[in-house]
Amino acid sequence: MRKLPRSFYDRDTIAVARELLGKYLVHGERVGRIVEVEAYLGPHDLAAHSARGLTERTKVMFGPPGHAYVYFIYGMYHCMNVVTEREGHASAVLLRAIEPVRNVGGRTCGPGLLCRALHIDRRLNAHDLLSDDFYIAAPTKAGPVVIVERPRVGVDYARHWAKRHLRFYIKGNPFVSRP
Repeated sequence: MRKLPRSFYDRDTIAVARELLGKYLVHGERVGRIVEVEAYLGPHDLAAHSARGLTERTKVMFGPPGHAYVYFIYGMYHCMNVVTEREGHASAVLLRAIEPVRNVGGRTCGPGLLCRALHIDRRLNAHDLLSDDFYIAAPTKAGPVVIVERPRVGVDYARHWAKRHLRFYIKGNPFVSRP
């Protein structure tokens, strides 16, 4: 496996989201293959947390690319995003599902379950994904994947943004949260 460089994240959010599919999320000894993601395109995207502006919670999204944005929802789940594009742009990619590869127990089809299975919580918020203990890597051999595009999940409040096809997943993968 080869750790992704900062330049991978410092690009168009939709391109990064699509290209994260099939990559490996590594947290210590735990490894999962990313099979489902959602793109959040910055403050103009009404479904993005950054649409509410710069806050203590969202400041990571406004920071440099290649960092983890981890937050707590519904009083029970953590979710992980990968910050993309230039500093100040505030866009990110939500990791929705992984396929277990090594040392991953429990369900992984959904952002909260993914974080629980990989032991990802708020302590990893703002963590640099170029570190040695928590990062995303390209597989040594990457086969072609067929990508499906669908609307994001749970963002009905975001008006016209709710219908945009900004959720991407690997067709036919059994670990996808919602085909």
